[in-house]
Amino acid sequence: MRSVIVYSLARLLLVAATAAILYLFGLRGLLNLALAFLISGIVSYVLLSGQRDKISVALTAKRERRSEGTSGKESLAD
Repeated sequence: MRSVIVYSLARLLLVAATAAILYLFGLRGLLNLALAFLISGIVSYVLLSGQRDKISVALTAKRERRSEGTSGKESLAD
């Protein structure tokens, strides 16, 4: 869960930083926001790939723990 929060905060910071830089270049309003999301999405694809991998590992491990717990309960019921 922690890796998901860290990744989300990093994405939000990238959007905010990109919007601030675009604002300094004179872009305002909806165009600023749209370009900030687009550019930060591309940048995060490169910069946050390691963090995405951590999320994938954490979610896979959680799913495996759940399936082990479920299969253990079913065998007790038999």
